Amino acid sequence: MIIFVDMDEVIADAYHAHLDIYNQEFNAQIKVDACYGKEFWQVVPEAHQQSIKEHTHRDGFFAGLKVIEGSQEVLKELNKKHDVYIASAAMEFPQSLREKSDWLDEFFPFIPWQNRILCGNKHVLKGDVLIDDRSKNLGPFDGRSIMFTSPHNTEVTVFERANSWKDIADKLL
Repeated sequence: MIIFVDMDEVIADAYHAHLDIYNQEFNAQIKVDACYGKEFWQVVPEAHQQSIKEHTHRDGFFAGLKVIEGSQEVLKELNKKHDVYIASAAMEFPQSLREKSDWLDEFFPFIPWQNRILCGNKHVLKGDVLIDDRSKNLGPFDGRSIMFTSPHNTEVTVFERANSWKDIADKLL
């Protein structure tokens, strides 16, 4: 199989990074359970929303993301049996290209640069499976679409869902 895997919110924890940065900068105490079904910027006061939207444009934002639990182990096993590609809509944040590539080198060295697609629109992907957290990417995909749970997508019910990398292993290994 050809399996495409998104980065942010699937293997790299950008949502909690937004939460941590905001709580530190605004001396806030927002918890993730207040965010279910919403983009993080929708949870904060309107006067702070632009600040959240600018996090991803900061140098170092993508370089400092934590790895989502279980993703390394499961992707290593999937990579032994299938053609695994990392597909990230990185062109939305051009400064992220180097950071994302370096991050993958550090945490997913078993996925070679030839299997990394840092693109704009994911509708061009043709394969068997797409694991992503965004409906806008899963909807147009012609293969099997698996929505990886992130706080912002908990209300979405139209896609096959994986709540963890154990769920992905159970579905694909």
